[in-house]
Amino acid sequence: MTESRPPVENWLQLPVLRLLVGIADHGSLSAAARAAGMAQSNATRSLKTLERRLGYTLVHRSTRGSRLTSEGTLTAGWAREVLAAAERLSAGTAALAAGDEDELAVGCSMTIAEYLAPTWLGAFRTAMPRATATLRIANSRDVVAAVSAGEVLLGFVESPDRLEGLREETVYADELVVVVDPAHPWAADGRPIDAAELARTPLVEREAGSGTRAALDHLIGEHRPAPVLELNSIAAVCHSVIAGLGPAVLSRLAAARELASGRIVEVPVAGGPLRREFRAIWTEAAEHSRAAREFLRVARAGTDSPPDDVGK
Repeated sequence: MTESRPPVENWLQLPVLRLLVGIADHGSLSAAARAAGMAQSNATRSLKTLERRLGYTLVHRSTRGSRLTSEGTLTAGWAREVLAAAERLSAGTAALAAGDEDELAVGCSMTIAEYLAPTWLGAFRTAMPRATATLRIANSRDVVAAVSAGEVLLGFVESPDRLEGLREETVYADELVVVVDPAHPWAADGRPIDAAELARTPLVEREAGSGTRAALDHLIGEHRPAPVLELNSIAAVCHSVIAGLGPAVLSRLAAARELASGRIVEVPVAGGPLRREFRAIWTEAAEHSRAAREFLRVARAGTDSPPDDVGK
């Protein structure tokens, strides 16, 4: 039974959330402590304090290392959202204080924010050093809503839906991969899985509204079994697959590290890869923003499209 506890803001600290997310990302407490710049003894003590405050175990510890419990996996996903919100707060307040000549709010779906947007931001800052770009990270459905409402000038989404009243352009060709843990029968079988079998199989999935889930609905059908587990972070999905909770379908960008480590295995799909597009979306207002035009130029620079202005 969980003891009564003071309000979370009175005791929760961001460094221990970074540590928990680091365990999800790096697969061990020692690696997470190094990434967070903490001594392992301090990391262990901080993690035990967090577990005592929360009232449940976050990490299974053994002679072979540490791995997140199912509760730990879910908590790490929530922690990732808190850290992202803190980063947005830091970037936004810095922009207000600096009073730069150009400020740009950009909405990104989670896969794009994690694997493509950092490179875009670096190139954008090189091109426009006095400009400030801040990211709003959400699932694709919420990014569409933010662009439509004028809360952000530019959005980048993964979902395949055609969008009424918004301008759009493909900026990246992505591939979805079916992944399982090495002990799963699909891994041992070695045969390609066909779309019909995939559509009949309960999966570990992102939440409704995510671009990956919408793209999968589009590619193999939306009338599929309820997910084994529904999660709101990419890392949580990966670690649920590693834990043997079920197959998942992920962007190759998101799965690359775990595939390389051998902790998950790719299952080929009969008939070829599952392909989708990442798209930029905007309204007419973005066409009057020099910063928006430059950010889109940077985002499309890796595609076959010429680096032209928004809307041209």
